[in-house]
Amino acid sequence: MQRIRISWPKGELTAVLADTPTARKLVAALPCSSRAQTWGEEVYFSLPVDATLEADAVQVVDPGTVCFWVEGSSLALPYGPTPASRGSECRLVSRVNVLGKLEGDPRQLAKVADGVTMHLSLL
Repeated sequence: MQRIRISWPKGELTAVLADTPTARKLVAALPCSSRAQTWGEEVYFSLPVDATLEADAVQVVDPGTVCFWVEGSSLALPYGPTPASRGSECRLVSRVNVLGKLEGDPRQLAKVADGVTMHLSLL
């Protein structure tokens, strides 16, 4: 298991990554930075990672799940409902690879505005 720091001008979270093919590619690409985008209660941003859908890819996850959206080459961090959600679930736009889990309160991501720079680094 690898821990990473996800930071932005008004906050920071840490995440624990599982040992998956996509998580290993993410770790190999660190450190990196990208501009955030929001979609409902989800923050996502592109990364220099090329991955394919893994066999256990899902579309609905728990708040604070660290996901990789293959079609957008982006890290996706849902913390609540998105426009695709049914009720209060965290439903992403399509299936994603699950990389791990945020430590602490994922609702801190509500402080992230479109266009702010997100920084990822190893802990």
